[in-house]
Amino acid sequence: MSGFTFDTPPRLVCEDGAALRLGALARELGMRRPLVVTDRGLLDAGVLAGPLDALGEAADVALFADVRADPPQDTVEAAAAMARDRGADGVIGLGGGSSLDTAKLAALLARSGESLADVFGVERARGPRLPLIQVPTTAGTGSEVTPIAIVTTPTHEKVGVVARVLHADVAVLDATLTVGLPARVTAMTAVDAMVHAIEAYTSRRRKNVLSDTLAVRALALLSRHLPRAVADGADLDARRALLQGAALAGMAFANAPVAAVHALAYPLGGHFGVPHGLSNALVLHQVLAFNLPAADRMYAELAPSLRATGSAAARPATGQALLDGLAELTAALPLERRLREVGVAADDLPMLARDAMQVQRLLVNNPRDVTYDDALAIYRAAL
Repeated sequence: MSGFTFDTPPRLVCEDGAALRLGALARELGMRRPLVVTDRGLLDAGVLAGPLDALGEAADVALFADVRADPPQDTVEAAAAMARDRGADGVIGLGGGSSLDTAKLAALLARSGESLADVFGVERARGPRLPLIQVPTTAGTGSEVTPIAIVTTPTHEKVGVVARVLHADVAVLDATLTVGLPARVTAMTAVDAMVHAIEAYTSRRRKNVLSDTLAVRALALLSRHLPRAVADGADLDARRALLQGAALAGMAFANAPVAAVHALAYPLGGHFGVPHGLSNALVLHQVLAFNLPAADRMYAELAPSLRATGSAAARPATGQALLDGLAELTAALPLERRLREVGVAADDLPMLARDAMQVQRLLVNNPRDVTYDDALAIYRAAL
């Protein structure tokens, strides 16, 4: 294996109740007037009451609670404008992946003066940015530990800003914030994290011994605790394992990037509003089956990390065993399983395939080359 570099946030705080210390963490970074970026649903549900109260005792807080799923470009720009207008001296992302992605870009744009359109792509954002703390309330995207933010453009494309400057100063993993998360959301986000681990391990670019180690451990934590978390939303041990697994998978794919599952999932979110984790789940098995001839050995190496029961548990560690185990695991989750169940029709598939082929920054990482005809066949198999 050739030499490599590995980037990750400088500080990770993993502790039940750690979000109640946000005030102290913010002040350590010099924040006196932070902007908190979140979504209205979390706010109205009262999930954030404790952290926001604790933060308000230590700082003069401005609140941006208008984040939407797969954050549109105008939402990101509005958050950055609020940070500038309020004179924010730091940003705290508090919520799911969309809130964390919006927080990253608000911290960047409010300080650097760069325009959002100019920083789409890889390492086009230069900074500087405002100090940044990220606190996830779901266990899936790993956005708290990645330098990646995904934005939906007015033309329904999902585009990425990928730059080291987007790494948070502090990531806070507080499993108590995820207790009671609905089973469906728990399932979607955990599948997303498992895809991060699998695609990082099989990435054709920048795969390395550290990302491999993190991916293997992440897959084990996620697959073995997901059924428990779905069955009992108050199972704190399972919630903690999922949150840690998602973060490890995030560190892995931030350095060994994801591939065709994500590339084919993005158009489903852009055109049909399918949540990102569910989009991944809907094409996961078909993409892995397509990749199997090129990735069989790597899939076999991952197979022992996957929770398996029944007949799957007795099978030898092969690439097909990973696919079979994933099929068994996802079949038991409260999720749609076919594209037609989320409103996709056969006539939509050529459009989806064309859009997927535009995500070359991810397709180049796939262990097997993907053509338009391949993408179309994968969508047809998933319909």
